[in-house]
Amino acid sequence: MKAVGFKTSLPISDPNSFIDVEIDQPTPTGHNLLVKVRAVSVNPVDYKIRQNAAKDTVLEQPKVIGWDAVGVVEAVGEAVTLFREGDEVYYAGDITKPGSNAEYQLVDERIVGKKPTTLTDEAAAAIPLTALTAWEIFFDRMRLSRERDQNKTLLIIGGAGGVGSIAIQMAKKLLGLTVIATASRPETMEWCQNLGADYVVNHRNLVDEVRNAGFQYVDYIVDFVDTNQYWDAMADLIKPQGHIASITGSATPIPLNKIKGKSVTFSWELMYTRSNFQTEDMVEQHHILNQVADLLDQGVLQGTLTQTLHGLSAENLKKAHAQLESGTTIGKLVIKY
Repeated sequence: MKAVGFKTSLPISDPNSFIDVEIDQPTPTGHNLLVKVRAVSVNPVDYKIRQNAAKDTVLEQPKVIGWDAVGVVEAVGEAVTLFREGDEVYYAGDITKPGSNAEYQLVDERIVGKKPTTLTDEAAAAIPLTALTAWEIFFDRMRLSRERDQNKTLLIIGGAGGVGSIAIQMAKKLLGLTVIATASRPETMEWCQNLGADYVVNHRNLVDEVRNAGFQYVDYIVDFVDTNQYWDAMADLIKPQGHIASITGSATPIPLNKIKGKSVTFSWELMYTRSNFQTEDMVEQHHILNQVADLLDQGVLQGTLTQTLHGLSAENLKKAHAQLESGTTIGKLVIKY
């Protein structure tokens, strides 16, 4: 089958940063589905893995990445109970397994959801990874609820990116929070406002911007950009006994003592934790994706697709990664096969 991969980590400008390859079509066993992929979205995790997975080495077999997909179930393993052949599905996949930049992919049914019926393949492909991340950060890590937290304040650092775009909507529509999102360009500010942000502030002078908007402290902060870069600002702005959560990792150790005096909680979120460790509650991602599909079909949430490329090819993957690496992407970029 056709796939796009790489054998060594190269700058995206290098002609061999991605290569078109032919690999064997896999056969599903156990809880795996064999999915014929129709569309994929590209996320920062894709280019970070491309940049680091084969540094200073050349792999014997090409590494195929990609962790957001929409497709149709072609065959099922013997333990599958949640889906059958012909079902339309969407999922973010498993970072330890071959990815979705291929004609066919194996994926565990427990991390797969039903495709939203009202969305095109490309619009649906833009959703899984970001929706799972935002849902888990709000409901699993921070344990927020509308009954307890309605009208409390939330600062979203990185409002116009993929995760920020769905997080703004969940925070407003599902939790009833007062949302302050960061953006710096007129087009990204407008994007955040259209998604439901109550306030949009410039991240380049974050503390003053939030204070000038009328908030001495905020109840909650989620970081979708850079934990190290914004740590001092977050420690300053968070309300005593508040909660900060981040998805971005840290290049250097985080000085947690800066939030000790306020008794602030800090949480990491990685949506691959459940699949990486085959946790007992791994099937929760199946349920989350189904709930998100229903919310999209009901019009409570809206899609975040802003750009589509056509065709599974090394050339299109290069274009997509170059766009993501530029740091200027609004919403989500999708490749339609």
